[in-house]
Amino acid sequence: MAETTLIFLDTETTGNDVTKDRLCQVCYRVHGEIRCEYFKPSLPMSVKSMSVTHITNRMLEGKPAFSESQMKKDLEGLLEDGVLVAHNAKFDIAILEAEGLSVPRHICTLRVARFLDEKGIIPEYNLQFLRYYLDLEVPGSAHDAEGDVNVLCAVFERLLQKIMKDVDSPPSQNSGEAKEAAIQKMIDISSKPSLYKTFNFGKHKEKTIEEVMKTDPGYLSWLLNQKKAANDNDEDWIYTLEHYLGTRA
Repeated sequence: MAETTLIFLDTETTGNDVTKDRLCQVCYRVHGEIRCEYFKPSLPMSVKSMSVTHITNRMLEGKPAFSESQMKKDLEGLLEDGVLVAHNAKFDIAILEAEGLSVPRHICTLRVARFLDEKGIIPEYNLQFLRYYLDLEVPGSAHDAEGDVNVLCAVFERLLQKIMKDVDSPPSQNSGEAKEAAIQKMIDISSKPSLYKTFNFGKHKEKTIEEVMKTDPGYLSWLLNQKKAANDNDEDWIYTLEHYLGTRA
């Protein structure tokens, strides 16, 4: 069985609106080699984005456009047969697609982490929180694409080991086959909306959604309408609320 090529990737962007913001930094790791480059986006960095990433418009002056870069061509070839691995992958995929790249297969470590947390014990699922919650020793700084890729690789490896432990494998299956089976399961998990178990915001913060459904179902209905009216396509929350309200088709 051929080993799946995994492309661990993180982007930094001009903002968080996938309908208009564009990438300014891409970092990816494949076959143990890491590559990181800056690009001149088609619109300026927002002040908010600069305050988080520490990437300024001045730093991007003179950088090439991603659309004309060798990195885009290289990623296009890698993604054709490989699997993108990203945290909150739908964001990075939307940003890459806005730049003309196609992402046929992916693993979202956020969705896999949430899936494996069956009892909803983990308070947050953002990448840096998982880094310290799982006690991972990783070099690099937060909110830098290269540092985030290092953390992403470590989180992925921890999740992969848990999937391999939990997935039943036939006695005849060797470790390579078991790893490939686990990767395929992670791809399957990532392709579907994931179920939240606990509120981490609002008046019901730290309560289980099942509990809120019993005591305040009107809040779930209100939140579902809010999510559907928003333009951020938060499909995980929509899926979760429809699941508990029993309104999924």
